[in-house]
Order: sequence, then C-alpha cells, then structure tokens
Amino acid sequence: MVESILKDHARESRLFANRAMLAGVLVFAAIAMVAARLVQLQIGSHAQLSTRSRDNQVQLMPLPPTRGLIYDADGVLLANNYPSYSLEIIPEKAPDLETTLAGLGELVTIEEQDLLRFERLREQRRRFVGIPIRTALEPEEIARFAVDGHRFPGVAIRVRPLRTYPLGEYTAHVLGYLGRINERELERLDASSYAGTHHIGKSGVEKFHEDRLHGTVGFQQVEVNAKGRILRMLKQQPPRAGQDLRLYLSSRLQRAAHAALGERRGAIVAIDPRTGGVLALVSRPGFNPNLFVDGIGAADYQALRDSPDKPLFNRAMRGRYPPGSTVKPFIALGGLEAGIVSPSDAKWCPGYYRLPGHRHKYRCWNRWGHGSTALKKAIVQSCDVYFYQLAHAMGIDRLHDFLAGFGFGARTGIDVAGERGGLLPSRAWKKRARAQVWFPGETLIVGIGQGTFLATPLQLAAATAALAARGRFIRPRVVRAAGGDGADGAETERPFPARVRQLPLSSRNLDRIIDAMSKVVASARGTAKHIRTDAYRIAGKTGTAQVFSVKQNARYRESEVAERMRDHALFVAFAPVEDPRIAVAVIVENGGHGGAVAAPVARRVMDSYLLHTPPPATR
Repeated sequence: MVESILKDHARESRLFANRAMLAGVLVFAAIAMVAARLVQLQIGSHAQLSTRSRDNQVQLMPLPPTRGLIYDADGVLLANNYPSYSLEIIPEKAPDLETTLAGLGELVTIEEQDLLRFERLREQRRRFVGIPIRTALEPEEIARFAVDGHRFPGVAIRVRPLRTYPLGEYTAHVLGYLGRINERELERLDASSYAGTHHIGKSGVEKFHEDRLHGTVGFQQVEVNAKGRILRMLKQQPPRAGQDLRLYLSSRLQRAAHAALGERRGAIVAIDPRTGGVLALVSRPGFNPNLFVDGIGAADYQALRDSPDKPLFNRAMRGRYPPGSTVKPFIALGGLEAGIVSPSDAKWCPGYYRLPGHRHKYRCWNRWGHGSTALKKAIVQSCDVYFYQLAHAMGIDRLHDFLAGFGFGARTGIDVAGERGGLLPSRAWKKRARAQVWFPGETLIVGIGQGTFLATPLQLAAATAALAARGRFIRPRVVRAAGGDGADGAETERPFPARVRQLPLSSRNLDRIIDAMSKVVASARGTAKHIRTDAYRIAGKTGTAQVFSVKQNARYRESEVAERMRDHALFVAFAPVEDPRIAVAVIVENGGHGGAVAAPVARRVMDSYLLHTPPPATR
C-alpha cells in the first residue's frame, strides 16, 4: 500500500505539467515585457534617444574669455593678466597616486591645503581630466619638474591666465581684486556666461564693472567617445575678450597720496571738480590684492582680518566719521542762502554758547572765546559759537535739506563697489531710527559737524568739489572710458557721460564762502596757515572730530588720552582758487588737529598734482 502511494506516476506527471506550464507563462510574460520595452524604446522614445545619442557623441566645450585690462589716466597698467603655471595630474594615467604625490613633494612644495583641494576636485571631476595639485609654480620648481617629469606619468605643467596688480596695495581699495567664484555666487550667476571661468570681481572697480571686464564665453564643438574623451574638433567660436578700462585715476598721484599719509591710519580722496573724475582714492593701511587672486592662505587672511588697523577696511568709501568743522563753509553758505545771516552780522563768542533758557554750556574749541565774530572770521578761525547760533537760527529741517543738496547723508553713486552712505540726522531720521523726538541741543552739535552727523571721506571730497565748481555737483567716477573691439577690429574707447546737477546758489554768496576758505590758508590767523604757498592759492577748511565726548567741566588733554581715542584730524580743500583743478578730502585717524596733521597731507597731494612733484619710488 505504501509503495503504491510513493509511486503515484499520474500525480507526479500532473505536478510536473503544472510547474512546466507556470514556468512557460513566466518566461512568456518576461519575453513580452522585454518586447514591449524594445517597442517603446525603438518607436516611442526613438526621437528622444537619438538626440541623447548625438549629444553623447558631440559636445560643446566652453572657451573662457580673456579679462579686460585696467589702465590709469596716463596709460599705466594697473590690472594685468599673466600666465600662471600649475602642476596637474590625470588620475587614470597615474598608476599609483600616493607614490606620485610623494615623489612630486620632493620636487615642488605641496602643502596640506593643496592636498585637500586636490582630493575635493578629484571627487568632482572625471578620472581623465587634469586636476591641479599646485598652482603658481616658481621658476625653480618648473625647472626641477622639467628634469624629472618623465618619472611621473599622467603629470604635466599647464598654463592659465591669472590676474595681477602691479602696484599692489597702492590700488587695492579702489581696484578691488579678483577671486575664485564661491557657491553663493554660483547660485546667482548665469552659468552659460561663466562657463569655464573660475574667477570673478570681488570688490572695487573689478566688481562694479564685472560685466564689461568679463567678456563673452566662446565654445568648441567636439566629437567624443562613450567615455567622454575628445576625438576631434568639429566647430569653434572664439571667446570675446572683456573690455579694457581707462581711469581718471593717476597712479603717480595715488602713490604720492599713499606716501603723504605715511604709516598713519586714514584716507585721502582727490577729485577733479571739472569732470567729477577721481584722481586718487587711498585708504591706509592697505593690503596686497594679489594674495586673493588664486586663494589666500589661512594664516595670511587671519592676519589681515584680525589686525587692529583693519587693512581690509576701505576707509575712503566706507569709513563714516564726524566731519567736524569741515562742514562749516557749507552751513555758512546755507545761512547766507536762507537770508538768516549776512556777511557783516557779528556775534559775540565768550568761549561758550547757551540755548535761551538753559544753563548748559556748549563750548568753543577756544575756551577764551573769539570775541566779536562775523562770517569770514568764523570760518577762518573756526569759531564754534558762531555756528552754534547759526545752526539754532536755521533749525534742523532747513539745515538738513541744504546739506543734503551737497550729497551729505547719501551715497555719491561712485562706480566702485562697496560704497557706504553717510548719516545726515533729522527729525524724521531720529523718530524712525530711535523713536525719539529731536532736541534743540542736537541741532547745535550738527552745526559744528559732530554728534550723529557722519560722512565718508568720499562724500567730503565730492561736496568740496561741488563747492569748487560753484554748485555744479558731478557724480564721482573712477572709470573714464571703456575700450573694446570695433567693427574693424581696432580698439575704440567709449567715454562715460557725466551725471551733473546744478545747485541753485547765489554767485555772490559762493564768492564770500570761497574767499573765507582761501583766508583759512592765506591769513596769519587761519587754522591752515602752515600750508600756505606762493605757487598757487588754496581754499580749505580744517576739522577736528571727537572720538568720545568730554564732560561739561572737563578738559581734553591729548597727551593723557590713549592713541586710538584721540581726535581725528580732517581737512578739505581745492586749488587753484581761480580755476580749481583738484579737490581733496583728508582724514587722519586719531591724528589730532586738522591744521597741523591733515592739512600738510593735502598740501603734498596738491603739490604732486599741480606742480608735478615726483612720488616716491614704488616699493
């Protein structure tokens, strides 16, 4: 009985047939699915896959353009492109990468940051693409590799253009610098416009005029194999180089201004009142922009970032200082224009001023007082009491509106990236910023350029240039013209038009203010009498800006104050008085008195420009 059950052939046959049928159904289903997929690929997706196939076979490779050059007013090259030699490794051709890296380290200097960058790029690129292990090779390193390079398969020296700034720190703050494109910039850039480009303007002229300097990317149409290797070039459209820029800036004057400041912290801005062209823009201390082009080292950047002197900070365009007495000529002009004061109106200066009904004394810098003081004497000897009374009579609203006409409290609109606006206080500003009412005493402080009134050296220079041009305010510009390839291939220059607005000022009142400013230098009692010269006439105004407030009954003694807490020294001027060709604003941080410190600096700058005195040799 048991034997018959074990040998049930009919049951075994049925089971085998069922399994065979199931297997057949599964195989048929699989074949049907494959067939359906083949039909879909061959018919339904034919057009799309054909396009992809052609794209795999023919590719477009970007050709980065050559960046435009930057020249000064005399044709001196300020920003150039130079060939930089880098050592590159093609990973798939280097049989033993670790051994290769170790051997290369005996020929050239390879630091930890070079290895980290190499590993990062190796993860992003294909194995047959060259990856730099060292950039900016020294001539000795190139020579050593030329001798022993045969021992390193897959390693070669490549050349690529890099930016260089021949004058280094002399032009760092005005030109800015080029640097590697970071992730944040990649998000906002047009990928097609920057294909193959690794650098972009980071600050200064380089950033503001990036569109002109960058140029237009070209391309190569190449045939590649399945692995992406280039087999042959089919078509090429060369890139179009960026436009060259010619500046109003004079490198000779720039170096002279740099030397005039010496080792002191401060800024100088010089403008041509006739054109609005910036002749010099200096911020001290500076930095070497060449360090940033191909990636600054961590130690170098930390030293610049942590320096108490803040060499990366552009004092000329971003430094906001109380303008001090340098604004007194503008306030006096405002009083004349409003009919609040006349040139002959005399006010008594006992060394202090009190608001009607108040006991608080607003002191004059001359604690003994100036006695009877009219407008010219008030400017020449910088009498604070006169301007306390004038500011009180004008009121903050009228004072604010008149000074705003000369550009105080706003950006000048200069064509250099990074400008910061000043602060011209008003009732509306205080209510908006501090939710407080305006007090009469604050108007007095604004009247002598102190308190919350802040201006940049660039704003002071632009306002002084407008005064020299008799109310003709021209937006400051560093770039005079852009050059490019004309239709015939010849280089052409396209000058930028000046943006001008005329302030409605009385010619007679302007004469009075300019005459008083000339006496600041020419008069024996003038606060800038030490820079008087027979070579040309100077109109100027000194200023001293407090870093901290002095108590009511206390006296400021410079010798007892820490150096970085001492007053700032300021001076604004233009010359020659009869036909102004240069307007200058100078600030020397913690320098003390404007007449003793800042005025001589301005005089050296004007001498260099008007008398063509040679600047010191470039270091």
